[in-house]
Amino acid sequence: MIKHDVVVIGGGLAGMRAAVEAAEHGADVAIVSKMHPVRSHSGAAQGGINAALGNREDDSPENHAFDCVKGSDYLADQDAVEAMCEDAPRQIIWLEHRGCIFSRMPDGRIAQRPFGGAGSPRTCYSADVTGLVILHTLWEQLERFGVKVYEEYFATALAVEDGIGTGVVAYNMRNGELELVTAKATIFATGGLGRVYAKTTNGYASTGDGMAIAYRAGLPLMDMEFVQFHPTSLKENGVLLSEAARGEGAFLLNKDGERFMFKYAPNKGELASRDVVSRAEWTEIQAGRGVDGCILLDLRHLGREKILERLPQIRELALDATGKDAIETPIPILPGMHYQMGGVATDKFGATQMPGVYAAGECACVSVHGANRLGGNSLLETIVFGARSAQHAAAYAKKVGEVRPSERTLKAEKDRIAELMARSKGERHSAVRKRMNAVMSEDVFIFRNEAQLKQAVSALAEVREAAKNMTVMDKSKTFNTDLVGTLETQFLAEIAEPIALGALNRQESRGAQARTDFAERDDEKWMKHTLMYRTDNGPRADYSRGVVLTKWQPTVRTY
Repeated sequence: MIKHDVVVIGGGLAGMRAAVEAAEHGADVAIVSKMHPVRSHSGAAQGGINAALGNREDDSPENHAFDCVKGSDYLADQDAVEAMCEDAPRQIIWLEHRGCIFSRMPDGRIAQRPFGGAGSPRTCYSADVTGLVILHTLWEQLERFGVKVYEEYFATALAVEDGIGTGVVAYNMRNGELELVTAKATIFATGGLGRVYAKTTNGYASTGDGMAIAYRAGLPLMDMEFVQFHPTSLKENGVLLSEAARGEGAFLLNKDGERFMFKYAPNKGELASRDVVSRAEWTEIQAGRGVDGCILLDLRHLGREKILERLPQIRELALDATGKDAIETPIPILPGMHYQMGGVATDKFGATQMPGVYAAGECACVSVHGANRLGGNSLLETIVFGARSAQHAAAYAKKVGEVRPSERTLKAEKDRIAELMARSKGERHSAVRKRMNAVMSEDVFIFRNEAQLKQAVSALAEVREAAKNMTVMDKSKTFNTDLVGTLETQFLAEIAEPIALGALNRQESRGAQARTDFAERDDEKWMKHTLMYRTDNGPRADYSRGVVLTKWQPTVRTY
């Protein structure tokens, strides 16, 4: 049995930041990760991380907070937003002092670029590989503190004793055994669920593990209907082309060569918030003004020098996928599933409803993004709430005595997976996932309506049942990727339903939730969060949690 004070599930930015903070507070901390931490999807984040550093007189943490609240279409909890924005400059300095290599202005200050929905250029960056640079900086800190990393350990269940979280059960891919990881405090930092859709900017490992594990253990998922579709993913493969391109001045063009965004956002154009830009692109395509069913991202006017200095990866990704050089040719792009605003419901310290259990990063819903996240805030959320959750988890671990190892949970997981491995009939996980992907991509996309969403809810219930009865063809113990893929598909099937049901129930358009049959925002009925609890018959919705307002009352949202 493995035992630590604090165990962090996931080795991306939120997970590593949490582990380092817990170590700095004297906790015996470890990371459980299904892959090497520097291979985490956080490394694919390109554009930057937001903070009001004081480089401009017209910016401040309060202005940053207002932009977040407005961007969220007034669904974000404003106390959590203010906490994030006030802490942002301190966290950037923390990273800088630990060797994070940010791009610089000529006078040596950290450079900041404009991003969508922001009142000032406040996005700190490292060319267009910001996530990767921060990821490696944090890995160095893990090494510095000697944090134990259980690599290629795939968490399958939350251990619970007497209503208290006591760690996780994990499949050790190297020896094929299920192991109990006991902890006084458990922090989920497992990232997003992009693989619930057919095309996504997310990596193959983004299968919503932490969300599904918490959901199965009785914790609610919050605001799952709010799925962000990034305006610029490559048409060919769905790979992200960062908002950094538009931040540096790239244009969006339709088949007539028109910069159409000013029709939809007269003041901000291409730098409107992401939900606005994605809907505009899809509207242009549906109206027949697309180019072979897509939109063009035009960087040519930026010039070779600027592209090679600030956007080298974007050029390389486009060149590899399309054969087109962004220096000379516009790049075909489409809106692509990018980010889940919802997740495991937490307070502004990362604590869930269950003592001893915390969540941070994309798998959590604090809520600082509400109905729509601003670019540059995802990396910020991982760093701020990774640190905040670890501070409180470490303090909690010091207060509580020894926790009882959950041998009961370990036995239940061994029995469950033994039954799965013994099964000789049933669908393969690839077939079940393909059906789920088709439902989500066709019926729970950018524009939604009642008929499609009812159809999706019904179809996803069937997918969930099919996922329970899948078969694993590979019966070997070690590095059984067939087993891992099956368990991941079961996780995805569980958390797809709350997305569709939340979208069906919410009869309004707000942020990323765009209903063609309820086209307006309805503050009177829907200024509240969606909580989804798991039952054997699917999710149960609860709307008892209101939105926390501090300074800003909802107003008409325009760009």
